[in-house]
Order: sequence, then C-alpha cells, then structure tokens
Amino acid sequence: MSKPAAEPVASARASKARRPTGPIGLTDPVELAGRLAPSRVVFGPHETNLARRRAISERHVAYYERRAAGGAGLIVTETASVHASDWPYERAPLAADCAPGWAATATACQAHGSLVVAGLGHAGSQGSSAYSQSALWAPSRVPDVASRELPMELEEPDIAQLRDAFVTAAGQAVAAGLDGVELDAGAYSLLRQFLSGLTNLREDGYGTDRVLLVREVVTAVRAEIGTGHIVGLRLSCDELAPWAGITPEHAAEVAAGLAPMLDYVAVVRGSAMNTSAYRPDLHTEPGFNRDLAFTVRETVAGKTRVVLQGSVVDPAQAQQALDSGAACLVEMTRAQIAEPRLVALRRAGLGARIRPCVLCNQRCRVRDNRNPVVSCIAEPRSGYETQDAPTDGEDGTALDVLVVGGGPAGLEAARVLAGRGHRVEVAERGAGLGGALRTAAATGARARLSALADWLEAEVRRLGVTVSTGTEVTPAAVAAAHTAGRTVLLATGSVPGPREYAVEAGGVVVEAADLLTDRLATVDRLGDGPVLVNDPVGDAVGVGVAEALAALGRTAALVTQDPVVGTQLSLTGDLADANRRLQQVGAILHKQSVLRRVTPGAVVIEHVLTGEKRELPCAAVVHCGHRLPDETLPGELRAGDCVAPRTVYEAVLEGRRAALAVAGAGAAPYGHAPGHSHERTPVAGAAR
Repeated sequence: MSKPAAEPVASARASKARRPTGPIGLTDPVELAGRLAPSRVVFGPHETNLARRRAISERHVAYYERRAAGGAGLIVTETASVHASDWPYERAPLAADCAPGWAATATACQAHGSLVVAGLGHAGSQGSSAYSQSALWAPSRVPDVASRELPMELEEPDIAQLRDAFVTAAGQAVAAGLDGVELDAGAYSLLRQFLSGLTNLREDGYGTDRVLLVREVVTAVRAEIGTGHIVGLRLSCDELAPWAGITPEHAAEVAAGLAPMLDYVAVVRGSAMNTSAYRPDLHTEPGFNRDLAFTVRETVAGKTRVVLQGSVVDPAQAQQALDSGAACLVEMTRAQIAEPRLVALRRAGLGARIRPCVLCNQRCRVRDNRNPVVSCIAEPRSGYETQDAPTDGEDGTALDVLVVGGGPAGLEAARVLAGRGHRVEVAERGAGLGGALRTAAATGARARLSALADWLEAEVRRLGVTVSTGTEVTPAAVAAAHTAGRTVLLATGSVPGPREYAVEAGGVVVEAADLLTDRLATVDRLGDGPVLVNDPVGDAVGVGVAEALAALGRTAALVTQDPVVGTQLSLTGDLADANRRLQQVGAILHKQSVLRRVTPGAVVIEHVLTGEKRELPCAAVVHCGHRLPDETLPGELRAGDCVAPRTVYEAVLEGRRAALAVAGAGAAPYGHAPGHSHERTPVAGAAR
C-alpha cells in the first residue's frame, strides 16, 4: 500500500515553528483548527455514569483533568444528547444542561495544554424510552435488534429539529470555552442510522441520499462555530453487515465528501447489530481498525486528519500506526483509564512504568442498568478522583510491614506501602507472584491479564520490596511478627467453596483453579472421556475452562442453571461472542440445568424448570463455583479474596485501601470507604 497524503495544515494561524519535523512521534503536538494539542493521543468519549442528573459534574471535571495532566492531547467529553427526546441511559448527559460542566472542564484541562471538545449525539432507536417516556426516533420503522422496540419514523419537521439541536448544542459548547465538538455517527447513533441501509428505508431525499442529514448537520455546525473551532466526526466505517450496512468503501467515500468541513474523522466500526465490535474485550486483537483507518486516510487524501480507534492500549502500537500512515492521531481511551499518566511517562522515557490496560472491560464498560461508575481493575481510583486519595506521597514514620500473599491484593498493598517509604516484605506460598490474577490469565484467551500481574511484580521489585516465594506463613509466624513490632497485612486469597451436589466414591471432581494453575498435570486427573464443566456462576471462568479443554482435544460439556451460558459476560460485552466460540469448538451446552450427582464415569443433571433428570457419560467434573475466604491465619487487617472472593478489581482496591489504612492516609480496609461504599458494591462471583 502506498502512504496516504501528508498531514493537512488546518490553519495558517498555528506557529510553524511548533510543528514537528521529521518522523511524527506519539507525544508530538498536532494542530486542529489552528489550535495545538500537546500530543497525538486522544481520550475518546465513553459512558462514565459520573453525571449529576444529566449534567457534567465535578467528578467529570476531575476525571478529565487527570488525563489532561497526564498529557492527553485531545479529550472528547462523554457524548451529550442534543435533544431531550434522547435519554439512552439514566445518567446520560443532556447538552442543554452541560454548559457549566463544560466550562469547568475547559478551564481545568486547558490549563495543562489539552484541547477539549464536546461529544454530541443522539442515540435514536438505540436509546431507551424507559427514561424519556416517549417514542424513540429513527429514520425508519425498523425495530432495534437489542431492545426490539419499534421507533417512530422522523418527519421532515422532526429532522429539522434534530439538525437545529446539533447546532444549538455546538454553539453552547464553544460558548462555554471548549475547543470545539465531535459529532457522533458511530455505533450508537441516530446519524449512523440515517447512513445505513439496515435502518434507513426512506424513499424521500434522506433515503435516496443517506448522507444528506449528516452533511446538513456538519455544514450547519461548521457555520455556527466557524473555522477557528474544531469539528470532528466519529464515523462508523464498517457495520460488519455488508449485505445492507455501511461498508469500508462506502464510509471512505462519505468521509472524503465531508472532509473539507472537518478537522478530523475518528474511524470506528459497529452498529446496533454488533455493538460489542466497537470496544471489544481482550478476545479481540488490539488495533483492529488499523486497515480501516488507512483506507479512510488514503481516500480523504490529506483533506482532514484521521484518528485510529480500536483497542489500542500499547504506545508502541500507537506509534506504529503513525509511522505506517494509518492515522494522524490515536485514540487510547481505555489505556488512559488504566494509566492517566500514559503520555507523560512515555515522554519521559518511562514506558515500563505505564500501568497496562488488559482490555477486560470489567469496570470501564458501564452502560448497564446498575449505573456503575467507570473505573479500572488496575487503577480503581479512576472515576473516583474526588472520592479516593492519591496513593503517592511519603509518610513520616517508616513501618515494617509483612504482607502475606503475593496475589493482586498483596502486591498492590506492597506497592503502595513501599512507594510511601515503608519497609515491606511479601511472603508468598506459591512458586511465583500474581495469585488469582495468573490463574485468571490461564482461562481461555485471557492471557493479557498476566500483563497486570507482571506490572505489579515489576513495581514492587523496583521499589525495593523483599519478596519471598515458596514461603508458608504459619499462625506462629504471624504472632512472632506482631511481637517484633511488624504490621501484618493478610492477602491470602481463597479456598474451594461448597459443592451443592453429591460425589460418590470414585467420582472425579477437579477445581477450576487447580486445572488452570497446572493445566497439563491436572488434565491427567480427568481420565479418558467427556468432561463436564459445572458453572453455577456464569462468568468468564466456566466458558474459559470449556474453551481450554477443547483446545486440549477433550470433549467438553458445560452445565448452567441460566438460559444463556456465561450470562455475566453481558457486562463486558463478551456474551454473544463467548457463546459463538463455544459452538465453534464443539462444546455441548446443558442450559437451565444443575448438577446433582457425580458417579464413576457419569453425572446426573436436573432441569431447573421441569425437574427432569438425565444421566450423562462423564469422566470428570471441573468445578467452577464460588470460593470461600482463606481464614487459616489470624488477623484483622485483610484485603481481597480472604475477605470475600470476588474479582481482581476488588482485590486491587482493597489491597490499596488496606495499605493506606496502615500508612494512616485515611482509607478504610476491607473496601468499606465511608460515604460512597454504595458505589463500590462488590460483583458477585469467585475471584476471577
């Protein structure tokens, strides 16, 4: 492929002396509408549930400012609905209510040099009438594939209202001091619905020319805010439905036609038919939109800048996208949720210090009816900037601390304590560090989770923590440590939990954790014949174990009481894909059933609705049920799974809070922080 045309110069008003010469670096500045962004890293729009009612809140401001201080070049605020007819989730911002919050965000972030634009959109038929209590808007009467709700078809006066609403919102945004706006024609948008043959079946001008509405909106917004403010477009360039949806070739033509009026196009993919394709989890290779962005950049031929989006979390991969000519800027949203200082650390040559995003989607994908606040398993202060204290700083008196357990809770506690000047030893009974995080990384295709364990281990070693592996700490050793004046923090993890089925003599049951910790050795215990995965939890473990067994050539079946396998994976966006993968590897699925008995060579399962019992041939059962706290050692200062086995997020959060409690920095152990514990409700499930 030939390289696209050179980067455009949007305005002669930008100082030529400040433009980079030679190869373009990720941390180099970039000009947009005559305004200079300090880096080419974009913090893109995403749901946060930080709004106060439907307004940008002080929590939003702190959230965005932290990324600006870390070097983000362009920050796009959470997409605000331009019209009151759109209320896609309970805490979705409404542009009419956002001016004060936008103004505060502009003041906070521009002080660090970052450019800030308002995300503006309308979800159309992908919205929710539960909040608006009115009909959903759409180009045609096509039911949404997720909600199955039939929307109203917009008449021309409605379309004029919509167009005017975009214009009004854009004017309000720049009047509040923002650098411009980004218009949403991405996976969750009414503008995309007008562009697509899947949802636009009209016979008037807005159907014969499906680009017409987007063109009108872009033209009117540009006229409203002028050439001195940024107008960007988030454009779904592949709906992954070539029979009628937007294709890469079609999208490239759309982008080329609109390019003279735009300062950038953010290239994304997805639609209502496959929203998980927009920000997928770790099963999808990062950088998946690179070829798509290259195609668009070639077609726009230098008339506007192109932003690459698509699970880019590694600065090296982002730099490669710039070097190859695929993009002018790179969106690294989840990477900056995990590490707000990403650009600053990269610029300082401290890339190894960047906390990794593992693309798990466990805490940053928050568009669900529980209204969880955006956060990160690796950096739980994300989203809680106004609630949780920073971990850095130095305490007046150095304590001698023994952390028992080298899993995520113990490592995070040790990292925070050592960073604050305390003398810390981690004693781990296993052969290596990482604990349940390493176990989870062995599940299916979730190997990326090991990157967080690697980072935690590297940090504690960098900070001078004494690490002892293969060390079993006894109650006597804990008592001796207390006698010697040491503080003991227990992060000892979990033990197997109860099994709500009978196991006859000779029946084989293996714990999932044992299988994943030492797969090859444990597989020998499974014998010959079919293996049943018992999954009463419904998260990534049961699905991953079934996938792992299939990869080893074993015949695997999975039993769950739920009507859908892996029901909790809906929270991370992997539910449909996980079921597809199980079908592809030939796993046998026993839904709405529970395991009742394990006998030599067979199991008995019972249907939860009919009570019908069936005996199935089975050499062994892999148990993926809930686990219990390891309470072998005495002590009140505990963190993570030895409090209650849950997810990596709670383990890291509680390890951090326990460390700050030891350090006297005001945090409460066990994850119960006064004043907002209701926003930190643990997720049910074993430590995963």
